[in-house]
Amino acid sequence: MEPLERYRPIIDDFEAFLEACDRPLGNAVRVNTIKASVDRALETLDEGGLAYEQAEWNPRVLRLETDSPGSTWTSFHGLTHGQEEVSAVPPVVLDPQPGERVWDCCAAPGGKATQIAALMDDRGTVVANDSNLGRISALRFNAERLGATSLAVTNRDARNYSLNPFPFDEFDRALVDAPCSCEGTIRKNPDALENWSEDHIQSVAGIQKGVLRRAIQATREGGTVVYSTCTFAPEENEAVVQHALENEPCRVVDFDLGLDYSPGRTAWNDETFDASLDRTARIYPHQNDTGGFFVAKLEVTA
Repeated sequence: MEPLERYRPIIDDFEAFLEACDRPLGNAVRVNTIKASVDRALETLDEGGLAYEQAEWNPRVLRLETDSPGSTWTSFHGLTHGQEEVSAVPPVVLDPQPGERVWDCCAAPGGKATQIAALMDDRGTVVANDSNLGRISALRFNAERLGATSLAVTNRDARNYSLNPFPFDEFDRALVDAPCSCEGTIRKNPDALENWSEDHIQSVAGIQKGVLRRAIQATREGGTVVYSTCTFAPEENEAVVQHALENEPCRVVDFDLGLDYSPGRTAWNDETFDASLDRTARIYPHQNDTGGFFVAKLEVTA
């Protein structure tokens, strides 16, 4: 927990935060509405004798009382998908609409990409990209299991992504769920901080900036880009969004969440960020008994 001490000055009720980080994370699933309505999925879980609790902020998200959410009947047949509760937030903030063209820049293993397809009623185009070839098989498997026929899977570096050979030259929306230092996953991955270092944070921040800039460039004027990470580091969160504001035509916009969260930082150490960064969201483990996440919503302005 020692690396997390650097956040003591910016987190309210820091002791509750540390205590939550030290507790194991429960299991959650997302109802896959491509294959089943929420009511049908709940009925199937009831028939199987599986206890669950619907998330107040999103009826499609269930806290499931089982140690193996991926081994249930509903998961095997694609009615549900094991996905951490807070991980379902970015696609909801993205708010994709049926018929749109959406880019998930860092999509594997496919939880958010297939959620985007479901939110679009599987109508439109979801380009699910990942630079890691080894993770593409999991992405394809999940797309097939969940029946997401609107997905097109690609294996490229998102920082210099080309839309060839797609028959369009810009997206309506893009999700950058960026590779990060994963501090916010400590409840499910107790070893997440084992190789932590500030050098690593700076290294991944460079990649994040490149991916976010390309996502903005590839999205139409008036389109939406959502940037998210599962870490607490301002260097990977607000500083990355600040870099985009300074180098690309975009602005931070408001969004509503049914979850408790803290506003984004407008300063960190000796660095000052644009005042609009307080419109971003920091979700801490002790606020909703979840993992940790950061989410920012941007509008492309030109």
